[in-house]
Amino acid sequence: MAEVKNQLTSDHHELYDTLTARRYFAKFERITGHMLRVAGEVEAEGRLTRTEAHTLGRYLSALTTTFKALNYKYLMTGRAEGSPRLTFDRHDSGFPVAQELMVMALDAAQVTKHLGGMASEAELKDRMVRQIVRDLTAPVQLQFALSQRLYYESLAMGGLFWARNDPDCQWIEDVSRNGAERKHFLVHWAVYDTQVNLPVVYLLDVEDSGKKPLPNDDRRWPMLQAHLMAQSIAGLKLLTIAQGVDKDFSGLHPKRLRRITLGPMHSHDFTLQSGPISQVLADANAPDGDDWALVWTVEDLLSDREEEVKDGWFSTAERQVYKLDPINTDSGATRIDRMVILPERPYQVLAELNPPGFRDLRKFVVGDGGRILPAR
Repeated sequence: MAEVKNQLTSDHHELYDTLTARRYFAKFERITGHMLRVAGEVEAEGRLTRTEAHTLGRYLSALTTTFKALNYKYLMTGRAEGSPRLTFDRHDSGFPVAQELMVMALDAAQVTKHLGGMASEAELKDRMVRQIVRDLTAPVQLQFALSQRLYYESLAMGGLFWARNDPDCQWIEDVSRNGAERKHFLVHWAVYDTQVNLPVVYLLDVEDSGKKPLPNDDRRWPMLQAHLMAQSIAGLKLLTIAQGVDKDFSGLHPKRLRRITLGPMHSHDFTLQSGPISQVLADANAPDGDDWALVWTVEDLLSDREEEVKDGWFSTAERQVYKLDPINTDSGATRIDRMVILPERPYQVLAELNPPGFRDLRKFVVGDGGRILPAR
C-alpha cells in the first residue's frame, strides 16, 4: 500500500510559485487554440462532418474556458498568503488532475454565495491604488482577492468543460431502412476521465425507430443519458459501450461510436515522459512556448451490417454487427488513429530521429502565426 501511495504522489505535482503557474497556463492557452485549428483541418480532410467539427469545437472552446478560470484561481500561487496550488498529472497526462475540475464544479454550485461576499472588481482596484500610494507596498492580498473574484465570475458565466458533460442530442437526417423510416441523431457527451486525467469526447451516431423521437422520449432519453455517462470510462472498449446501447434500448440502432482523447501533453519542463518523445523534447531544447507535444487519439467503431436475432420467445430484434480491426481485434474498435500536434522545432528533431513509434502517427506542425501544417 505504501508503494502505491508513493507512486501516486510521484505522478502528481503541485505548482508552487507564480511564474511557473503562469507559464503552465500560458502553454495550455496556446495548445487549446491549436487544437481548434486542427479540428478545422480534420474537417477539411473529410474525416469530420461540419456538425461533428462544430460539436468538437464546442468542447474544445469549453476546455479553453476551463483553463482560463483555473488560471484566475491560481494567478497568485506562491505570492499571497493562503493562495491555492494547482495539482497536475506530470506523468500520464500533463493536464490538471480530475480533482481540480470536481472542486471547480462544487465552487460553481455556490458561486452566487461566493460573489455575494466579495468586494466588486472596481472596489478592489480602488483599494489597490490607495495601498500603493499610501503605503508604498504591493497590494498582494488585494490582488489575490481580485483573482478569486475573476475566477468565480468565470464560473458564473458558464460554458466550461466539467468533469461530466452530460449527453446532448442533435437530429441529422431522416433515413429509410427496409422500407421503414428512422431518424438519425448525433448523440455527444464528454468527461474528464479520472483514470487518465484527460478530457475525452464521445460522438455516437444512432438511428431511432421508436415511436417518439429520442430527445422527446421522456423514458428512453433520460435512461440513455445515465447509461452513457456510467459507461464513459477510458478502459472500456467502444464495442462494449455500443453493444450495451444496442441491446438495452428498444428502437435505438448505434451505427458509429467515436472516442476522442485529447492528450496527453508532453513538455520537457513540466512532465516526466519516457520513450522517444522524451529524447525529442530534450534534443529540441525549444523555448518555453514551443516546448510541448500533444497526442490526440481517435477510436472509431463502425457497424458493418444489421441482423435480425431472436429476442424472447415470440419476438425478434435488429442487432448491429460491428466491423473490428482485423489485425487488432482486442481493441474493440474498427480503427484507432493517433495524431500529434507540436511546434516546428520539436517536429524537426522528430523527423530527424524518426523513431518507430511515431512513424505512423499523423503529425500537425504549428508554423508561423499559429498556422497548422499537416505532415507525415
